[in-house]
Amino acid sequence: MKKEIIGILREAIDRACQQGLLPQADYPEPSLEEPKIEQHGDFATNWAMVCAKAARMAPAKIARIIQESVGDRPGVIEKIEVAGPGFLNFFVRREAWNSVLVEVLEKGADFGRSNLGAGQKVQVEFVSANPTGPLHVGHGRGAAVGDSLANVLAATGHAVQREYYINDSGRQIRTLGLSVYLRAKELGGMAVDFPQDAYQGDYIKDLAGQAMQKQPGLLEMGEDKAIAFCAHFAADAILAGIRKDLEDFGVSYECWFSEQSLYDSGAVEDALAFFKEKGQIYQKDGAFWFATEKYGDEKDRVVVRANGLTTYFASDIAYHKNKFDRGFERIIDIWGADHHGYVNRIFAAVQALGRQKESFTALLVTLVNLLRGGQPLAMSTRSGEFVTLKEVVDEVGKDAARFLFLTRHHDSPLDFDLELAKEKSNDNPVFYVQYVYARICSIEKKAAQEGLIIVSPPEKALLTEVEEVRLLKSLARYPQVLESAARLLEPHRITFHLLELAALFHAYYNKHRVVGEEKELSYARLALVLAVRQVIKNGLGILCVSSPESM
Repeated sequence: MKKEIIGILREAIDRACQQGLLPQADYPEPSLEEPKIEQHGDFATNWAMVCAKAARMAPAKIARIIQESVGDRPGVIEKIEVAGPGFLNFFVRREAWNSVLVEVLEKGADFGRSNLGAGQKVQVEFVSANPTGPLHVGHGRGAAVGDSLANVLAATGHAVQREYYINDSGRQIRTLGLSVYLRAKELGGMAVDFPQDAYQGDYIKDLAGQAMQKQPGLLEMGEDKAIAFCAHFAADAILAGIRKDLEDFGVSYECWFSEQSLYDSGAVEDALAFFKEKGQIYQKDGAFWFATEKYGDEKDRVVVRANGLTTYFASDIAYHKNKFDRGFERIIDIWGADHHGYVNRIFAAVQALGRQKESFTALLVTLVNLLRGGQPLAMSTRSGEFVTLKEVVDEVGKDAARFLFLTRHHDSPLDFDLELAKEKSNDNPVFYVQYVYARICSIEKKAAQEGLIIVSPPEKALLTEVEEVRLLKSLARYPQVLESAARLLEPHRITFHLLELAALFHAYYNKHRVVGEEKELSYARLALVLAVRQVIKNGLGILCVSSPESM
C-alpha cells in the first residue's frame, strides 16, 4: 500500500510539473510515514516542505497543488488533507486494504521476503566466547541477536554466513590449562596454592577429573607438558559443550574458525608483512605499531611487542583480512559491550585494507540482568557463581529465552526474569504471541467443522471494521519492518511487530466473532485471522521460535 501511494504521489508531482503548476526542478523522491495519530490519516508526507526551496514556493501552496493533482487509482484513496505548514495526509479507503489479505495468503511463507540485499555476501560473527568456560546468559543474548539478524538478512536477499571465532590461542588458554592442572593436583592429594586469577568454577574440578582419566600419568608429567595437555583437553571439552548448548538454543554455524589456525598457517605473519609493505606498520621503541590513529582511532596500537610476542590485535587484523580474502563484502561482528574500545582499531584495519568503513559493523550487545521473581542473580565467570545458558534454556525453554532476549534493542539493558519466562499468561511476551497462533489454529478447526474452509482469498472487500483495518495495516507493515530490521541491523524490530500484531488480534477477537451466521463475512474474517497466523509464523521463524498449534 505504501508503494501504491508513493506511485500516486509521483504521478501527481509529474502532472503538476507538466501542467506548469510546479516549476521544473531536481526534486527528491517522495517518502511516506505513518502518522502516530490515526486521525491524521494512514500515510503522510512532508515532500512539500522539503521541496519549497527548489520550487521557490510556500510549502502549503505546493501541498495544495499536489492535493488537486492527485488522480486516484480505482478505490485506493478516500481523501487527502493539507495539514500544518505543508503536510499531506492520505486517507486510504478501508476496502483497499483487502489487497494486503490477498498478498499474504498467496505468498504464504514468502510474505515479507525481498531481494533488498541483492545477493551481497555478508558474514555475521557472533558469540565467539573463549573456550574457557560454559556459555552464560549474556552469551545467550548475543546468540539470539546474531542468529536472528542472520535470518533477517537471509530473508531480505543477502548471502549470509554465520561464523564462530574460537579464541584458542594466548594467555587465557594457558590460564585454563593451569587451572585444570592445579585442580588435578588437588584431586591427587597435593596441597595447592590456587591463584586468584585462575578459573575457579566447579566445572574446572570436573575437567580435572576427566583429564586424569584421559591421561593417567598426568601428575607425573613435567609441569609445562601437563599444563599444555590440560589446556588442550579442557578447551576441546568446553568447546564441545558450547557447540551443544548453541545447537539446543537453535543456533548453527557454517564455519567455526580457529584463532590458532591463523598462527599455524602463517596468516598473522603474512598480514603483518602485508601492512608493513604498505607503510601501515612502523617500528618504535623496539615494538611494531599499526598506524590506526590516522583512521580515527585514539592512538596507534602495538601489534608486536619489543619482546617479539604478538598482541591480540595482530591476530584480529589477520582474521579480518582473512574474512575479506574469503570474498565477504560486508562483515558484522557482534561483541559484548565491554569491547567498545576495540571498535575503532578494527575500523582502522579495515580501512587500511582499502575497504570502505561501511563494510565493517560492530554491534555491541549489553549484558543481561538475570532475575528470579524480581530478585537479581549474580554472575561471574571467574568465581564460577554464574547461571549458564544451558540452565536457562533447560528451565524456561528455547522459545522463551530467544524471544525475551529480543524484547529490547541490543544496546539497551535487559532484565530477564526466569519466573516470568515460564508464566503461561499475557504478561509473558512469547506466550502472548504464540497463543495467537494457537488460538487461530483452534478457530480454523472449528470453522472446518462447520464446513468453512479457505480455498482462495475472499473476492469482496468486507473487512471494514476499525479493528479489521488495523490488523490489515499491521500485516501490510511486516515487509517494511523486515527490511528496516535488515537495514538497521535490529532484529528486535520483528519481536516488536509481533507483539503489536498480537495485541491487535486480541483486541479484535474480544470484540468480533470470526465465524458467525453471515457466510461471506465469516469467510473474509477467517481469511483475515489465517493471514495473521501466517505473519506470526513468518516472524517467529525469523526469531527461530516455534509456532505451537495448541497451548
